[in-house]
Amino acid sequence: MTHGDIRITRLPIVSTWPVVDDGNFAVKAFVTEVLEFGATATREGHDQLAAELVLESPSGEETRSRMFPGSPGMDQFFVKQQVSEMGIWKYRVTTWDDKFATWHHTAVIKLAAGIDQSLVMLEGQQLANELLAAAGAKDKKILKAVIACLGDENETPLQKFESSIALGFAQAANNSPLRPLASSSKPVRILCERKLSGSGSWYEFFPRSEGATKDKKGLWTSGTFKTATKSLTRVKDMGFEVLYLPPIHPIGEAHRKGPNNTLVAQGDDPGSPWAIGSSAGGHDTIHPDLGSEKDFANFVKSANKLGIEIAMDFALQASPDHPWVKSNPQWFAKRADGSIAYAENPPKKYQDIFPIFFDEDPEGLVEEVLGILTKWIGLGVKIFRVDNPHTKPVSFWQEVIEKINEQHPEVIFLAEAFTRPAMMHALAKAGFQQSYTYFTWRNSKNELAEYFRELSQDSADFFRPNLWVNTPDILSEYIQFGGRPAFKIRATIAATAGSSWGMYAGFELYEAVARPGAEENIDNEKFEYKKRDFLAAEKSGASLAPRISLLNKLRAEHPCLGQLRNLLVHESADAAVLVYSKHLEAEFNQGVPDTIIVVVNTDPTSTRETTVTIDLRALGLPEEFQVKDLVTGKIYQWGAQNYVKLDSFEEPAHIFEVMQ
Repeated sequence: MTHGDIRITRLPIVSTWPVVDDGNFAVKAFVTEVLEFGATATREGHDQLAAELVLESPSGEETRSRMFPGSPGMDQFFVKQQVSEMGIWKYRVTTWDDKFATWHHTAVIKLAAGIDQSLVMLEGQQLANELLAAAGAKDKKILKAVIACLGDENETPLQKFESSIALGFAQAANNSPLRPLASSSKPVRILCERKLSGSGSWYEFFPRSEGATKDKKGLWTSGTFKTATKSLTRVKDMGFEVLYLPPIHPIGEAHRKGPNNTLVAQGDDPGSPWAIGSSAGGHDTIHPDLGSEKDFANFVKSANKLGIEIAMDFALQASPDHPWVKSNPQWFAKRADGSIAYAENPPKKYQDIFPIFFDEDPEGLVEEVLGILTKWIGLGVKIFRVDNPHTKPVSFWQEVIEKINEQHPEVIFLAEAFTRPAMMHALAKAGFQQSYTYFTWRNSKNELAEYFRELSQDSADFFRPNLWVNTPDILSEYIQFGGRPAFKIRATIAATAGSSWGMYAGFELYEAVARPGAEENIDNEKFEYKKRDFLAAEKSGASLAPRISLLNKLRAEHPCLGQLRNLLVHESADAAVLVYSKHLEAEFNQGVPDTIIVVVNTDPTSTRETTVTIDLRALGLPEEFQVKDLVTGKIYQWGAQNYVKLDSFEEPAHIFEVMQ
């Protein structure tokens, strides 16, 4: 009778993690990310086993880390490690007969029961002698002292045992283990990408609005890359690392949309940037109103000098005026009457956009897209925000991203896929470095707690979330009706709970008026120029920019906030008060632990008083400790049970640093 080709190892390793689909896809990580490695391993009888993580870096360096047992009776072992090099890592778990642990376990029981005491001491001597051969100079000295100690006729067996442990028998045995009956799990791949692939802060603005002017007749002159360069300081001052630009290509004339998505554009209405393509060119061309390729390259360089990377929108679709419509008609689906079908997402209609048809010439499309992306990479773009990738074949993206990353491993793709979980996960496995999420629609304490557990635990091995508080398409009801406290609450949660977060311009000005019948701003910037006076708003106190700056400053100062897998939800007695922490062990933070605890009132219209319960064991905290509120500067004495009061109109959140 056979049971397949899988053979159980001598000391069975039942499972290891992290792993994605049994190893069919690489586990995702980013440089500086801390991963918890685990294994379920067991053996026959009562003898003890040891487990060790064997981690191989992309450059071939191999490190071994002893794994520690978890809850008694679960046969689980754990260890955390930080990855620090881009490329493919590999790990496996090895187990072996832990002779020292078995001897120690047996000695404790038999000495307490008065059974075979002399024999146990003799077995300890024999084990120490076996360990001598592989031990280093320091451990040899310890083991020789242990041998002498266990053979001392002037001490009782219990005294001998206690003295041998005090001499360092356990450490010497662990430093150079014998590893009999060694077994090993199959290797698992980890794809480690650069830090911004999984941890960063994003800001979005329309370059055409930055520096746009309106004359006395009400006619607009578009902003350019030169005028938008002046806005980079604003982005830098708020502490953002990535600036995302909507499409910068020529916009079609046919069926151009007017203000608020009206069907007919008038005069100088600029149209939607996502209606890509005109007689001026397509995806490889810059809109003439924005400037030249040289202007764009200079804009990118200016941003880079300020520590900001430019993310470029890649929307694989076309206006009816796009050159592809004539040059490559096979890339568009025909309806029964011979016309090309425009894009729809009922009840939304996009009469100014033709979707792409992939099944007639997939190879040609791949070649075209690779050429377009390569051009922009050559002009300094390393990040692409991909519009609606879930409306295209996942296999297409897998091939495109794989080929781009083979030549340019630093390039990052963000999936703008607000769709079903299965599709979002498939896109992540296909290669997208990160994705938009459902965060915008998760607003209550319970909704957020459940979603954060999913993002940080269930899907973290392959799905990297980017928590956006708003977009040009999304103005949630929570923001529409929650007043200014709602903006502060959402920004605070996104920036501290997410390893990556983002916001679209206007959020810092509390823009909250929706277009009737739509979940988006009225006078939407997608269809018109938007003139905002950020400086005046900040001077008058009508800007959230100072809070945004603080949040990004805290992210820069506290590495724990840039991690994802360390997000831990704690308990509160109030239905609106959300409590969570981010913790980074000292060994991963230059010898100093880094712990942030966030307590936030998710109800923007009320004051809440409650007791919050902190899992001290999970954070490695004593029964009493001090916390400093990084918003107010106040210091509190805390423990497992703590009283909090949060008035959303004054300050809806505590951001506590655990003082060391």
